[in-house]
Amino acid sequence: MLHNPRTQAVALGVASSTPSQPLAAMTPTPSSSMPLDQADGLRRLFAHAQVRFVPVVSNPHMAFGGVMLERLCSGFAEQGRHTLVVDAGEKAPEPDEIAPVDLSECIETLSHEVSYLAARGLPLRYVDAHGSTAGFLEAVSRAAPGADVVLVHASATDLCRLFMRHNTRAESSTRPRPLLLADDRPVSVTHAYAAMKLLTQRAGLLVHDLLLSAAPSSPRAERIAMQIATCADDFLGAVLRDWMQVDPASDARSAPPPALRRWVRDTLQPATGELAALPVAANERRAYALN
Repeated sequence: MLHNPRTQAVALGVASSTPSQPLAAMTPTPSSSMPLDQADGLRRLFAHAQVRFVPVVSNPHMAFGGVMLERLCSGFAEQGRHTLVVDAGEKAPEPDEIAPVDLSECIETLSHEVSYLAARGLPLRYVDAHGSTAGFLEAVSRAAPGADVVLVHASATDLCRLFMRHNTRAESSTRPRPLLLADDRPVSVTHAYAAMKLLTQRAGLLVHDLLLSAAPSSPRAERIAMQIATCADDFLGAVLRDWMQVDPASDARSAPPPALRRWVRDTLQPATGELAALPVAANERRAYALN
């Protein structure tokens, strides 16, 4: 879906009219007019703690996966948030050779609202003795201090390693909800359900959301969401908390649909405890809500 970082600007439809520069170029640098006192350091730490990591399950059987990422970025931009897309999906570009040394130099600025990091295969370079790659999330947060939201677009297998439960961490209500991607074709839906099964059983992530790429006239969209929700509850002990339908043919400049706005607002709700991205245990709940 995405061939290289610079053509990603075209794929997402959010390219700026000026040549893209590294994210670091957009971040204010210390100067004599900017006092570096203790309060300034605390403010930076507090801002960093508010970053939202959103696991987005890649689906290679979708025809418009890049368009869906664009719509997600547009939804967060409407709320005044800067989004970093970490693209580690099956069809993502390979990372730059300098990535293991300096991630910040590999981040491509697409617009004032969106940045992009090609990261296929990159999380595995951060794997620890427990099989976790959560260190990659921490590295990304340090490399992109200006990002409010980080969309981690990766396969279910990679997301399991990134967001797996760690018993050594304190209980928290900040566990992420994976966002499943699918369209209204059977092979795409089957892949989304298989991804949910893997995330539930291997990573203990029981609560999910669904983004369906389908035309407003699609007779299958609502039925697909209901079927996934029912199977999640009956066979996995999991929950499809919310779902939204986005028309891939809609104008990228148009306002996000109400369901997407609702999901964005919910995702941006203040979190307590540790970073919302970090794989900490949560108080799981069984609820069935499709609206």
